Amino acid sequence: MMQLKVVKTFISRFLILILSFGLVIYSTNMWGSEGKGTISLVVANAAIVSFFSSIFAGSSTSFFARKYKTEQVLGFAYIGSILIGIFVPLIFSFASLQENYLFHLIGISVFSSLLATNISLFIGIQNIRLFNLYTVLQQFAHIVFIAGFIYILNYRDVSVYFTAQIFCYALLFITSFFQILKSCKISEISFPLAVLKDMFDYGWKNQLSAFIQFLNYRLSFYFLEYFEGIAAVGIFSVGITFSEAIWTITRSIAVILYSDVVNSQSREESIEKTKTSLRMSFLLMIIFVLGIIIIPSEVYEFIFGRAFKGTKEIMLLLSPGIFAIAVSDMIGHYFSGVKELKILNIKSVLGLLVTVALSFYAIPKWGMYGACVVATISYCVSAAILFWKFYQSTNFKINDYLISKAEINLLLEKLRKK
Repeated sequence: MMQLKVVKTFISRFLILILSFGLVIYSTNMWGSEGKGTISLVVANAAIVSFFSSIFAGSSTSFFARKYKTEQVLGFAYIGSILIGIFVPLIFSFASLQENYLFHLIGISVFSSLLATNISLFIGIQNIRLFNLYTVLQQFAHIVFIAGFIYILNYRDVSVYFTAQIFCYALLFITSFFQILKSCKISEISFPLAVLKDMFDYGWKNQLSAFIQFLNYRLSFYFLEYFEGIAAVGIFSVGITFSEAIWTITRSIAVILYSDVVNSQSREESIEKTKTSLRMSFLLMIIFVLGIIIIPSEVYEFIFGRAFKGTKEIMLLLSPGIFAIAVSDMIGHYFSGVKELKILNIKSVLGLLVTVALSFYAIPKWGMYGACVVATISYCVSAAILFWKFYQSTNFKINDYLISKAEINLLLEKLRKK
């Protein structure tokens, strides 16, 4: 059953990968390196807001979906999404962080968080079909709205990217909300303090780790903008976007693992499923890293334009870190599912300290390539800590990385059937 869910989710994430690459290629050619840099910074700010709203709207919704009534969980998640989605961007505007796009940031933050609540609920109740559907539709609908604004309404400013994103999230939230209403009633929405306390206690601990890890992924953007300018952010962000697009594939396995661990009554069963996920992600990442190495630099330049001629070198420098994060994500989702959140905070804090300490030296000296080196070292440090903890707490062997011929044949057989 797990293999079948993984295959279905893998297919959906592969579609997301293709759509993500298409969107990156289009945006770099449409708005250039400066436009891509602006997009990257606004999206990074929106992601920061989402980490605050996800205290209620993210992992808490998934974790407590089976433990409390849906109406109780959704009430707190929706209110948190709206309040945080408005007030945190206002704080950003006071700090002069992309204040020109304040209203875009508020719209993206509110509707993306509301949609994330519904998607998280699908994970918690193990409705992987709807989870897959809406994760694919996010990319697809975004592209459709961008095309509509540019080629029908003839709007070509970079703000089109953000306006299309707001319309996309709003539409998908409304449609997913009506699907949720089939199994719950608005009249039964309530706000017990015990539910609020449990959601907040679990959510902030889980999101603290995720937020700090996010800073590891994005802090280089702000260092690069300060030392090298917005165009450097645009070029570097292509490599980071590639990384995250690749991670969508392995995270398809991690999402299934998290859902299974949260709903499992057996620690031994959860560990075995984690080891299976490790083997799958290890094999997939070998394939992707080999692809990064094989693709000639001229191909990247042809796809993205001359301004992005350093993309191949960026990808090569990032590839060890991409590999480390993708595989260790399985262990991170295991610890999150069993509520061992302390190790997630430790690995994220240490990774962030590495990022900050090295960025002041490497980025002024080597620019974008320095940012790549810093990111890779930070990723590897965070991954190593997770593997050490997993090794200490389980019967873990090198053979746990090696996927068997039978597992490969099973995956191929299910892919052929799909």
